Amino acid sequence: MPADASLMHRYLDPATSLAEILFGLIMTLTFTLSAGLLVADEGREGARQLLIAVIGCNVAWGIIDAMLYLVGQLFDRGRLRRLGRAIRANPTDARTRELVAGELDPLLGEILPSAERDVLYARIADNVAQRPERLTQITREDWLGAMVSFVLVVITSIPAAIPFLLIDQAQVALRVSNLVLLALLFVVGASWARYTLSRPWIVGTVLLVCGTALVLAAIALGG
Repeated sequence: MPADASLMHRYLDPATSLAEILFGLIMTLTFTLSAGLLVADEGREGARQLLIAVIGCNVAWGIIDAMLYLVGQLFDRGRLRRLGRAIRANPTDARTRELVAGELDPLLGEILPSAERDVLYARIADNVAQRPERLTQITREDWLGAMVSFVLVVITSIPAAIPFLLIDQAQVALRVSNLVLLALLFVVGASWARYTLSRPWIVGTVLLVCGTALVLAAIALGG
């Protein structure tokens, strides 16, 4: 799947979108497990309360994640603005190259030889020095990225809710909901492994095993 194949990856890189989805799935799974006694004691009414609580919890965390995304964008942009100001304030080539190297060496250090990096860093420093300083502000793309982040966290609660709408027995619906979430852990892990050199089935299985261990531990403890 190419990085620009969907709205999700247009505004969030694969690592960020993976983290958002996993966070939503694991949080929903943990929440439904911890509320197992509520479903057992109160039946359908307990299942209804659980449904509302799961969706409400994910909405709240979706809002928090969206705000954190915006804060992160502002932080990164402000840090780069500070770097640009430092480059403009240091006229010596050696100092400006040192500043640029501090940012890019972790990325390019093993790709380009030292001489080529020095030439590239000097050109980058010259380019930055000639550009006017821009204000740090939130852009339209930032708001869209925050919205996608919010949707990814919230949407993961929907598969957990469906069994409660289709199955009358609350306890059975709870266990089916857990199985659906575990299956999604495998699918998500296998899908995102394609962005790396890892084997999809290995990554999916690792996430599935971790989720299954969580389910078994919660059931053993009465969850």
